[in-house]
Amino acid sequence: MADRGPHPTLRIKATKSRSLLGKRIVLGVTGSIAAVRTVELAHELIRYGADVFAVMSDAAKEIIHPYTLHYATGHEVVTKLMGNIEHIEFLGMEGAADLFLIAPCTANTINKIACGVSDTPVTTFAATALGSGVPIMIVPAMHETMFESPVLRENIEKLKKLGVVFVGPKFEEGKAKIADVEDIVLNVEHVLSERRLQGKRILITGGPTLEPIDPIRVITNRSSGKTGVELAKEAYRQGAEVTLVHNKRLNIWGIREIKVETAREMLEACLDELSTGYDAFISAAAVSDFTVEPFDTKIKSDAATTLRLIPNVKLIDTVREKFPDLVMVGFKAETNVSDEELIRRARAKMEECDLQMIVANDVARGGMGTDDNDVYIIKKDSEEVKRVSGLKKVIAEAIIEELAEILS
Repeated sequence: MADRGPHPTLRIKATKSRSLLGKRIVLGVTGSIAAVRTVELAHELIRYGADVFAVMSDAAKEIIHPYTLHYATGHEVVTKLMGNIEHIEFLGMEGAADLFLIAPCTANTINKIACGVSDTPVTTFAATALGSGVPIMIVPAMHETMFESPVLRENIEKLKKLGVVFVGPKFEEGKAKIADVEDIVLNVEHVLSERRLQGKRILITGGPTLEPIDPIRVITNRSSGKTGVELAKEAYRQGAEVTLVHNKRLNIWGIREIKVETAREMLEACLDELSTGYDAFISAAAVSDFTVEPFDTKIKSDAATTLRLIPNVKLIDTVREKFPDLVMVGFKAETNVSDEELIRRARAKMEECDLQMIVANDVARGGMGTDDNDVYIIKKDSEEVKRVSGLKKVIAEAIIEELAEILS
């Protein structure tokens, strides 16, 4: 038979990102109903550039057929250990894999791995990875009462002390459900990245603030908060301990979030956090320049009302005053100016606020509330200006790369 070339599934490889390009991930699947999510998970890992190889327990085959995972990964699936000693080939001392990801992982499998039992392909792969030092990531999925078992919790802690990374579960409807695919992929990137910010603590602000007019209405702006979220994710990918202060609650696994609404709340949250010791502060939020004295009751909609705008205290100025040695990154938004004038104003703000780096863009051309942007990255004491265009994920990668150089 003629060589048919790569499996059709592999045509999606690295179509979203190249962050996992060159990485081999062994995906262990156990007998949870959440096994139906593994097609989506495998495809997403491949879209980020990874090569994915699946291994299944007998119980998993009762949920999905091995052909399904063959389709999902583009590779033959290991369902029993044969003469190729697949567990050694992938996860031995000279194994080809970079990570053993067990998703979903049942309570039964967790307990077996913790006790050194190797009676399924998945548990045998896990024992091999523990012995060779290949990273293991476990994504639990089971009923909540099973997850709360003291025996299971003790075994989870035992495995964590051995270096096993746990992602999830997500508690809903009385179940400890498998983590979202996006969170799993983010944490795979976190484990396999260059970890250029390992050991660093980064505080990031994002999104708009909301200044109350009355119990219903607010003053706000068009910021979506996407840049702040992407910055937090990229800093976490690179190994940092990240806190994100914004007006949402996204529950991103691995990132600590502090929900605030007003400019005053954001300022107080930042000052409190920074007092605990951080290596860098990225002020990406579109903080309201003005607030008002709010009405206690809803303003009548059939009468003209005058609002008196009161300037807010500048967050970035206050932070610099309180923490003179902190590495700080600011943002400068302008409208309808030339590139030269935009850069000039950004440099002036960087000098005024004593920032190590500033990111500038003309929001009249786009970027506010959109998925992409066109920005200039300017560093202190450098004549170089770096222009980055594209998705905010790409822009965040460039900003964090420059920050890692500063912190190094």
